[in-house]
Amino acid sequence: MTAVVRFARHHLLTAYALLALAYLLLPIAVVVLFSFNNPNGRFNYTWQGFTLKNWGDPFGVPGLWPALQTSLEIAALVALGATALGTLIALALVRYGFRGRGAANIFIFLPMATPEIVMGASLLSLFLAINFQTGFWTIVIAHITFDISYVVTTVRARLVGFDRHLEEAAMDLYANSWTTFWRVTLPLIAPGVLSALLLSFALSIDDFVITNFNSGTEVTFPLFVWGAARVGVPPQVNVVGSIIFFAAIGLMLLNVVRQRRPQRAAAPATATATVS
Repeated sequence: MTAVVRFARHHLLTAYALLALAYLLLPIAVVVLFSFNNPNGRFNYTWQGFTLKNWGDPFGVPGLWPALQTSLEIAALVALGATALGTLIALALVRYGFRGRGAANIFIFLPMATPEIVMGASLLSLFLAINFQTGFWTIVIAHITFDISYVVTTVRARLVGFDRHLEEAAMDLYANSWTTFWRVTLPLIAPGVLSALLLSFALSIDDFVITNFNSGTEVTFPLFVWGAARVGVPPQVNVVGSIIFFAAIGLMLLNVVRQRRPQRAAAPATATATVS
């Protein structure tokens, strides 16, 4: 009995983590599983047989590819815009002291704390007040608005542990501020910037509530799924969702490999120096 209690005590946290991970991955597993379903009618809610025809023609449903293409275009623009602005804001908040810095920190976190339905309605009210036609660009502006907060948080976490002596060493070697930023600062914070870029892309392509308020006549992939759910979700939606998930996992793994490669290259050099 004592051995059982000791085993449970030592592996309780591991078991809890595995259960939490299974809870998170179960809906994704259902999406992937039902992408191989062969429903007889319009509804893809019950398993009726295995088939590969859905993966052979993932965009066979009218309107699915244009909706996904719109989402990808918006997400790409949002990721670039939010990452550029958020990185500069993070640099300003971490590196410089100025009047209103505390208030700026609070305002940066407000979009993360504000319910999406409130932000979506507020942005729609703003666009209507200035007679700005809702559509593609209002979605881009709305997504950048809430993505900046996540970018600033991600990049600032990278900047907090940044060694400023490296920049000072570059300037001692007659590098100006611009050269120091491009040759020293940006490469060192690049993992954080890349993480922020991927995060903002994922948040944009996944958003429904804010997009629904500010989309006008544009149809993104989440809006297409919502509209299709009222008459029956085709299995091709599950296929596209699975492709997006696997693509995100692949990009994440590439980012991890890219970050670990310099560490592996530095390990033999460190060992050689220690022996010497």
